[in-house]
Amino acid sequence: MERVFGLFPILEERRRSPGTALSGGQQQMVAIGRALMANPELLICDELSLGLAPIVIKSIYDTLPRIIAEGVTVIVVEQDVSMAKEVSDRIYCLQEGRVSLSGRSEDLAHDAIARAYFGEAVA
Repeated sequence: MERVFGLFPILEERRRSPGTALSGGQQQMVAIGRALMANPELLICDELSLGLAPIVIKSIYDTLPRIIAEGVTVIVVEQDVSMAKEVSDRIYCLQEGRVSLSGRSEDLAHDAIARAYFGEAVA
């Protein structure tokens, strides 16, 4: 619990609140925290930013490097390319179930990722 509270201090403040009383962002933090309590080697996060306020998204994404530094491999499935590029070492774009682009995050331009993702020229 201390590890999770260290990553998400707001959860310590809200620890006595029922899950239904938490915001969407806090519920996302709880989901990540619950997964981390099992001491996984791999954490797969699907659409971390979906439906959340930008400040909450930033807060959640800010924790990922700390989780990775603890030795956990993190796979993020995300449509927000900018956020994904900030926290990732590698990017894989999928189109119709096939890898359409892959490479080191720092080497891939945003427009190349968009073309690979949408399968068309991006102006």
